[in-house]
Amino acid sequence: MKSSRLVSILLLLQTRERMTAAQLAEELEVSVRTVYRDVEALHAAGIPLYGEAGHAGGYRLLDGYRTRLTGLTAGEAEALFLAGVPGPAAELGLGGFLAAARLKVRAALPRELRAHADRISDRFHLDAPGWYADADDTPYLPAVADAVRNGRVLSVLYRRWREPTDVRRRLEPYGLVLKAGRWYVVAGPGPRTFRVDQILRLDPCDEEFTRPGDFD
Repeated sequence: MKSSRLVSILLLLQTRERMTAAQLAEELEVSVRTVYRDVEALHAAGIPLYGEAGHAGGYRLLDGYRTRLTGLTAGEAEALFLAGVPGPAAELGLGGFLAAARLKVRAALPRELRAHADRISDRFHLDAPGWYADADDTPYLPAVADAVRNGRVLSVLYRRWREPTDVRRRLEPYGLVLKAGRWYVVAGPGPRTFRVDQILRLDPCDEEFTRPGDFD
């Protein structure tokens, strides 16, 4: 969407300070002509965005035009960027949202805290799955996550280890857990734990449920 792209241009210029139209086009995966139109739209909206010609030119925002996220310590800023694991977020269907959120947070950080966050991103990589094992195929994970968020009942065909192996289950999904690279859904009644990769079929229901207040 154009509005989202305009915000992305502002955030990119806040974090990188100066970018050419070609660099913006490559980052946003649009044409240079589209960037020119977007810049005109930002000018019309009163954004102090300036373009400079020449080899060292490009677009930049007027100094001081930025939002700031205050109250964070260096350790808190580092923890934020260490906690956002891209692999699990992508599996949940939230990879794009995580990338956008990280960009927004980074743009809002004061310069000194931004340096701390960048150092963590450059030097630490979290990879949850174990070695020498194929990743589980979890095609229904985004649907399960959506049901967890919205308190919706799920009807699933589930494969268990004992006979009969394939059984129909009605789940009230309380939460999702990623353990050693494998996703589990904790669901009522019970509660009981089910492997998401063993869900063979999933049918969302319009029925809602109330998550137990004492469930942790």
